[in-house]
Amino acid sequence: MPNKHNDDRRHHSPKMSFKVQNWPEYEAGLRRRGSLTLWIDDAVLDRWQSVGPTGQARYRDIAIETSLMLRMAFNIALRQTEGLMESVLTLMNLTITAPDHTTVSRRSVGLTVTKSPSAPKGPLHVLIDSTGLQVFGAGQWLEEKHGAKSRRTWRKLHLAVDADIGMIVAQVLTDQHMDDPSQVGPLLDQVDEEINQVMVDGAYDGAPTYQLIAQYGGDIEVVIPPRKTAVLSMESRSPSQRNRHLNKITTEGRLAWQEATGDGQRALVETTMGRYKSIIGPRLRARRFGAQQAEAAIGVAVLNRMLSAGRPNFVRSQTVPA
Repeated sequence: MPNKHNDDRRHHSPKMSFKVQNWPEYEAGLRRRGSLTLWIDDAVLDRWQSVGPTGQARYRDIAIETSLMLRMAFNIALRQTEGLMESVLTLMNLTITAPDHTTVSRRSVGLTVTKSPSAPKGPLHVLIDSTGLQVFGAGQWLEEKHGAKSRRTWRKLHLAVDADIGMIVAQVLTDQHMDDPSQVGPLLDQVDEEINQVMVDGAYDGAPTYQLIAQYGGDIEVVIPPRKTAVLSMESRSPSQRNRHLNKITTEGRLAWQEATGDGQRALVETTMGRYKSIIGPRLRARRFGAQQAEAAIGVAVLNRMLSAGRPNFVRSQTVPA
């Protein structure tokens, strides 16, 4: 009598496993992420602060950004960040001072965050997606303290990730009502390098998204999983990228299309979203929207710094089911 479980296993697709090839280097990078070795370049010292007419310190953006990055990296409050900065500057025997927590909070609104110096070079394969971040405000405090019902507020963090090294090359924070396709342009506007491919999920499907991306380079390959209800658009000229995707799915099936286009790489941007929420956190601390935008940008900068300290080099291996 045939074994039903064996029959089931025979029909299951083999699972894919991944092996880290550079484990010693990656392990060293993970240790560096927790290192308390800090330094401030001499060029930064000259741009840290100036002195006002009455002798008060006037801090430049680099001082505010540094304080916010330490706050995000160590997940501490602004007052504790001020204390950490003071202790670091004292240990380094520097004459500059640490910005107080009220100054950091006030100056975070509209702060322009410095781009990572190790940004990847083009042409880039860009993955785009979004995730929700909760805003912890007075309503949530009342709910936790007194059990009062409140409407939760949240923001959407839109990210563009380089598929080759996993670095975040662009970010936009919007309110929860902003649709995903409308943020493709603002994300690509931040990418200085040439782009050769853009991948997004089915929520972005539609001719407008293809047309928008084409403005950044007519030869950019666009990979978007068409919706099940998608239909061919009427065209007098050669078939568009979207129509070619639909034709391949119709003739060969969606699995064949996914393999041919490498659509599975979109999982990398979802992994980045998970890293943001596990390391930086799933909610925003700032109350004002301008400060929330700076907070999200600082979080992205911290993740990119951690990634530059060491990243795994994965090789996919196929395991045969038992």
